[in-house]
Amino acid sequence: MEIEAELFKQNPWWEEKFKDDSFTRDIYLKQILSNINSKEIIILTGLRRIGKTTIIKQTIKHLLENKTKPEEIFFVSLDSFNLLEFSIHRLIEEYKKIHKKSSSDFFYLFLDEVSSREDFEQELKSIYDNENIKVICSSSIATLMRDKKASLTGRTKTIEVMPLNFQEFLIFREAKITKSDSAKLESYFKDYLKIGGIPYYVLKEDKTYINELIEGIIYKDIIAYHKITAEKTIKELFILLCQRVGKPMSYNKISEILKISVDSAKRYVNYFEKAYLFYVVDRYSKSINEKVTSPKKIYIGDVGIKNAITGFKDLGASYENLVFLSIKDKNPTYYLENSTEIDFITKDSLIEAKYNQELEKNQKKLFDTLKIKNKIIAKGYLFFIQEI
Repeated sequence: MEIEAELFKQNPWWEEKFKDDSFTRDIYLKQILSNINSKEIIILTGLRRIGKTTIIKQTIKHLLENKTKPEEIFFVSLDSFNLLEFSIHRLIEEYKKIHKKSSSDFFYLFLDEVSSREDFEQELKSIYDNENIKVICSSSIATLMRDKKASLTGRTKTIEVMPLNFQEFLIFREAKITKSDSAKLESYFKDYLKIGGIPYYVLKEDKTYINELIEGIIYKDIIAYHKITAEKTIKELFILLCQRVGKPMSYNKISEILKISVDSAKRYVNYFEKAYLFYVVDRYSKSINEKVTSPKKIYIGDVGIKNAITGFKDLGASYENLVFLSIKDKNPTYYLENSTEIDFITKDSLIEAKYNQELEKNQKKLFDTLKIKNKIIAKGYLFFIQEI
């Protein structure tokens, strides 16, 4: 009876009209709905508290409004304390009992924080191969995409949920402005540069919340998940990376500063990547060897987190970080030639982030010399309200 009560609690639409008043994140809702009729398992992934659960609930609301029966939607928060001892298959059995479902009956299964279960990959593979179920799940750990031993190859559609972009930020702030309101837009953009795009933090600006979020990511998604004993080193590395956002840095330098091995430095940075807390950008090079051995550039998953640690300074680094997040899906690298650097180069674009600054003489010369389809100087909020 306890498990049944918990499942009813997590699925209120089984007994009453479902209400959801959150701001709709159309970018992700559209991606989910365009894949809702396929066999593939949809995986929403991204930084902790970036809004994955909210997007799942918005998907459920859409299904209900479009004539899906309430009993055909099953949501489970897998990190719920009351359900920790039950496997995903056991929870499905319980759901089928509650609604008198046969093994062939179709339904939507939403699994929140699926990677909190040790054998989730095997369970998802079994569901995909043997059940008539559409699975949509979320994870704050990137195990699903990056584990070479993963058993879900070819069975998933992954959607990475990013922090609010500037246009979403304006919606969450309920800003009544047009593109011509330049002074207003500049003021809101300065707020965006400081606060970042964690949805609840944008709404409340609660410093306690952002500090608890940082603690949660470091302890739950890194230290506990990877069973790390060197807690102090992980915290020091986190602060170091926050301070080095947008600046080239080698693993050798990290190991030297923290007095750890180069292998440990690489492994720990990779753990931060898997938790979507930091991203590592390579130097552009046609030589694989040069790409591997050159210093990396580090960007953080959300500038609000960086500013909570370093204070709201070095606006240029925060701005460059926002530019990176907006073009991340284009797999940018940084360009370096004779000690002169251009922030980003993609397949067809060269992009330099200059917040209220001009290109330096050597940069301008290099920028003008390079042959590439698009050359973009990102200077302020305008970069974020138009397509690249």
